[in-house]
Amino acid sequence: MLLQDIRYAVRSLWNSKGFATVAILCLGFGIGLNATIFSVIDGVLLKPYPYTDPDRILVVGEQNQRTDSQSGLSYLDMRDWKEANSVFTTIAAVAGRNLTLSDGGGEPERYLGAGVSWDLFPLLGTSPILGRGFSAEDDRPGAGPVVLLGYDLWTRRYRGDSQIIGESISINGKPHVVVGVMPAGFAFPNNQRLWIPLTPIVSQDPRGARGLFAFGRMKPGVTIQRVREDLDSLAGRLATQYPQTNEGWSSQLRTLREAFLPEEVPLVLYLMMAGVTLVLFIACSNVANLLLARAAGRRREIAVRTALGAGRGRIVRQLLTESVVLGLISVPLGIVLAAVGTRLIAAGMPPDQVPYYVRWELDWRSVAYTVAVAATTALAFGLFPALQASRGNLHETLKEGTRGNSVARSPLRSTLVVVQVAFALVSLVGALLFVRTFMNLGASDLGFDTRPLMSMRFFLAGAVYEPEDAKLRRVEDVVRKVEALPGVRAAFASNLVPLSNGGGGGTVVVDGRPAVPNERAGIAFIGVTPHFNTTLGLVTTRGRDFTEAEGWSHTPVAVINQTMATRFWSDRDPVGGRFRLAEDQKSEWFTVVGVTPDANVFGIDPSNDQPPAVAYVPFAYQQLLNTGLTVRVEGEPTAITSAVRAAIRGSDPNLPMFQARTISEARRLSYWQYGLYGWIFGTIGIMGLLLAAIGVYGVLSYSVSQRTQEIGVRVALGASHGNILRLVVGHGLLLAGIGIGAGLALSAAGMPLARSLLYKVSPFDPVTFSGVAAFLVLVAFLASYVPARRATRVHPVGALRGE
Repeated sequence: MLLQDIRYAVRSLWNSKGFATVAILCLGFGIGLNATIFSVIDGVLLKPYPYTDPDRILVVGEQNQRTDSQSGLSYLDMRDWKEANSVFTTIAAVAGRNLTLSDGGGEPERYLGAGVSWDLFPLLGTSPILGRGFSAEDDRPGAGPVVLLGYDLWTRRYRGDSQIIGESISINGKPHVVVGVMPAGFAFPNNQRLWIPLTPIVSQDPRGARGLFAFGRMKPGVTIQRVREDLDSLAGRLATQYPQTNEGWSSQLRTLREAFLPEEVPLVLYLMMAGVTLVLFIACSNVANLLLARAAGRRREIAVRTALGAGRGRIVRQLLTESVVLGLISVPLGIVLAAVGTRLIAAGMPPDQVPYYVRWELDWRSVAYTVAVAATTALAFGLFPALQASRGNLHETLKEGTRGNSVARSPLRSTLVVVQVAFALVSLVGALLFVRTFMNLGASDLGFDTRPLMSMRFFLAGAVYEPEDAKLRRVEDVVRKVEALPGVRAAFASNLVPLSNGGGGGTVVVDGRPAVPNERAGIAFIGVTPHFNTTLGLVTTRGRDFTEAEGWSHTPVAVINQTMATRFWSDRDPVGGRFRLAEDQKSEWFTVVGVTPDANVFGIDPSNDQPPAVAYVPFAYQQLLNTGLTVRVEGEPTAITSAVRAAIRGSDPNLPMFQARTISEARRLSYWQYGLYGWIFGTIGIMGLLLAAIGVYGVLSYSVSQRTQEIGVRVALGASHGNILRLVVGHGLLLAGIGIGAGLALSAAGMPLARSLLYKVSPFDPVTFSGVAAFLVLVAFLASYVPARRATRVHPVGALRGE
């Protein structure tokens, strides 16, 4: 019986190709969008992380109860917790490092690497595919240097040579023995490519240096609450033993997902899912309207089948079978669209910005979801049309004979149009708010012009740079060589690249000024070489800039930005004032020699539009291995890249260089995710609008066809073309107006959820709301006008002859 129903359904749809094509396209697009976003949510939020029993792994850190600040673990605290805890099988940690390979396969290259505890990879349940992992002997002070290679690095730089195991390669200028190769795709914790033992590089760190990303695997039967109690007890003991560094610190525990995912990502994904669900509802409303129209046209057929003995249940089952077949036929189109959509989303993300463990694909889970959505929506939106079609009066229907299938207007069809318009408005409002956020980020004033600037990083690793000020002298030579290049107006080096990352920070103590309770005393602390202001195009508003001698030496002077001047010297001139970093008791007092305008060198933070307080100090105080170079160019910045590379290579041919790009490009990369959000929400909004327009057109077109005789009578009685246009268009605009009103109410209720994701645009923005409403009125008018024009061409004689 079921096979018979399916064969009849396929044959019936084949005989109604126009209806079937429109319905399949509507459902296919709605299902495809849903499958696309589900694939992303599945990859980011639902799939377990690729570790053994990941729900038993916790990220372990510390929290300052007085300031509510959070941090990682210090090496000494981790060692004590590891030995004394009773809740973890082990505690292991990782610390990110930039590592330079300078032999064994080409010129020096810098890679993202990490120092890891010897037992970290066993804790995760991951083993090398070649060689061995680290041992406890490798992970101790004074141990011989060893390294684990990432699979991609091994295959690219060393051509997959298995003989590399046991060989020595140079990392940061020191020989390391290769002991193993990790599996393909493994890049823990984010996108690292090689790993060295942790203890040799952090064992001398003070107890207060809480920079380790630590993990603990809970013992069987242990709960998170018990872990928290055990670690807080240990933290209390350490606070008693080491009050200077540990007083007021307690444990902080997070799951892997809480630690690895930025807070806004789940919210964005849920909003996307809500958006594509609205589009699916709009698509299904279109199909329901089509089914209602088709059922009205089949009333005589259904009446004949009923007269021949088919019961109502049999009729409903047949019509529902047709709906389900229609939904399942839409699945291939939905899968193709989802495959394209997931690839487009992945292509819209910078490859180094997505952690290796976050990957989405159209796998069996996504296909199963697609099929389930198709079948469910087909049943849900096919049920009412099927029930309505099977409820007709047999005698009255058969009595109509060939006079037509005239039916009264369906309130349900009008209701579905109202719902479509309302959901389309919500989708468009959300899309426009995200698009405006992206545009506002691109147009925001940074306080300096990015167009003439380019940047590059180089890595000062190796024994040659270990003596005091060796890095400073090399940086000075590089900057002077670059500034001597034709077309270069100025250049500076720093531990920060504008709009990328870097810089330091801390809590400031101002000489002669008592601490203010609850004051935001944190500042950014950036080491720069001379000509920082000149390169960025800034002019000191008070005082002066560094002299050449100050900028290339350990002279405790500082140029501060206007925000820092206002915050800490609001009642007096800051020039001549002194400050130091509170965290370091040995920190020198820095004398303020100048004030510079606020320049948002860290990029735009949509959640906080206030510029941070910044102190620029001589580079000697922030000499780091990873150094950034920023160059101001006359003309196109990219034209100078090769010459800058050559200048750096001329200073030291062993310096690896990376991330060469313009500051304008760095600016775009700093908020790339908002461009992606705008593109996705924009696609959702446009698709919702298109489907809603089809829905309005379909309902009015069907209404005109069903009211042909009524319109003929009106024309025969003297109604003008204008009267007919107003009748039909007015009906369409009435439905659209009700839908717009409902959509505005839904948007006002739901858009505040996205407040934290918006920049310089309110979730109640009147321009957005009114603009979308006006646009939908225009779309509704156009969708109504075509059927209305057809109605004006109805000839009264032809229309009345059907009676």
